Amino acid sequence: MVKKQIENFDLEQICNSGQCFRMKKLAENKYRIIVGARYLDVYQKDGESIFYCSLEEFTEVWEEYFDLKRAYKLYIEKINPKDTYLVNAAKLGGGIRILKQDLWEMIVSFLISQQNNIVRIRRCIENICREYGEEKITASGEHYYAFPKAEAFACLEEDDLKACNLGYRSKYVVRAAKAVVAGEIDLQAIEKMKYAKAKEELLKIFGVGVKVADCICLFGLHHLEAFPVDTHINQALEKHYKRGFPKRRYKGFEGVLQQYIFYYELFGEKTE
Repeated sequence: MVKKQIENFDLEQICNSGQCFRMKKLAENKYRIIVGARYLDVYQKDGESIFYCSLEEFTEVWEEYFDLKRAYKLYIEKINPKDTYLVNAAKLGGGIRILKQDLWEMIVSFLISQQNNIVRIRRCIENICREYGEEKITASGEHYYAFPKAEAFACLEEDDLKACNLGYRSKYVVRAAKAVVAGEIDLQAIEKMKYAKAKEELLKIFGVGVKVADCICLFGLHHLEAFPVDTHINQALEKHYKRGFPKRRYKGFEGVLQQYIFYYELFGEKTE
């Protein structure tokens, strides 16, 4: 068990921020996180976070996963005080951090995310993990499954994942898996690329458009300059940034601010 006081770290905000789909609120102030074949319970209250793992595991896995060494308050302090919309968005969602997640899992997750909502995305992902996840995780008396490797999908027909409620997205996931297994998509090479090149490579994947590529870059490769634009972000841009979002002012951490905006559009008070 590891206890920490961490600024700008709110699990409820992260859980509802649309960047991860295997984090779940179990009870008041308690959350479950599954990453690959790892399981973690975290209890968070009054600014204290309790991680139910060894100090070694916390240091080697979770500190990096939650990006805890980065001072997110510095990003918030750089927001133009005259931009009241962004100031309020950061005030509401300032506990969000950009998680360092697995590239393959993010490719599949955001292929599934298209024309979908967070609740259904989570359900689809749990379905494919239960059906195709190779490693069983036993924790708190329950069984969970690791996220399936590309090989688990590569042998399927294009419509097989419709049984997991993926609908037309089934063919996107199966084709991506086949491309990874065949070496047409080199995940290790993409992980070493800078943002622009990585995005270019991701756009070659069947079913990946600009928004999905940016989501993968931000949440799977931790390129903080990626700025995914979905319907919620587009709505905010049209209303508050008619000349475009000032990316030059926030160069290098645009994606952090994108998350504040996304969260604010979902949960903030709407004003005319």
